[in-house]
Amino acid sequence: MRHTVNHAPQFYVTAPQPCPYLHGRAERKLFTSLHAGNAQELNNALSRQGFRRSQNVLYRPSCESCVACMSARIRVADFVPRRSQRRVAARNADLIRVATSAWATEDQFDLFRRYLDGRHADGGMADMDIFEFAAMIEETPVRTRIIEYRGRNLTEGDSDEDLAAVCLTDVLDDGLSLVYSFFDPRLTARSLGTHIILDHIALAREAGLPYVYLGYWVPGSRKMDYKARFSALEIYKGGVWQDIGNPQDHSDEAHPLSVAPIVEQVALIDLP
Repeated sequence: MRHTVNHAPQFYVTAPQPCPYLHGRAERKLFTSLHAGNAQELNNALSRQGFRRSQNVLYRPSCESCVACMSARIRVADFVPRRSQRRVAARNADLIRVATSAWATEDQFDLFRRYLDGRHADGGMADMDIFEFAAMIEETPVRTRIIEYRGRNLTEGDSDEDLAAVCLTDVLDDGLSLVYSFFDPRLTARSLGTHIILDHIALAREAGLPYVYLGYWVPGSRKMDYKARFSALEIYKGGVWQDIGNPQDHSDEAHPLSVAPIVEQVALIDLP
């Protein structure tokens, strides 16, 4: 008689490290590995519960004394751009969107290095080489696309088809998830980070997908302020998705005694 082995995901916790968003805080992550058999289903299910993907891993903040990191997503049907966002869309109307397989190129890596050197020279990814970059792009067991944004003669001395921005995007059953994006820091006036999100909203609308997942929003972190400027924004807080409302209302961090133990957090995860 043949027996089927239950491949239930195993969850682990990272050691505390300095928080990249809030000074003086320590971050810790709850994570599990993605395997080819049910990777897409697990990515879909856990993304709806505040998890994010990095290569073959799904993770969610599980800090010992803070719950400031909250997953954020935009309700596509209800999104209405602000006047400033309409100006960003008009400013970048000359860019061409090119969707490709999750395959790294030297052109992308050159832009990635320029972005890190200009924006995150002291960040955790600052020392990434081309092989690590290729792994970030290509090691994916789920439905992933690279979205490139190209234009003509965007900067002096470049070719006719300049690469302005790139986004690594997962296609979920209920939306598009922006895994990682980067852009040319010389094109500051174009607000390319905002343009990438606006274009993904348009892409999701065309595909009939209800959400665009933006990663984590952290109240009090200047790096994350831009996400709260998008209308129809929801955050995953207290185990449910809810409208962000007034961002200032989320500035209070949980008391350390109110953070649930890891075993309770894992027990509440809804698996496919």
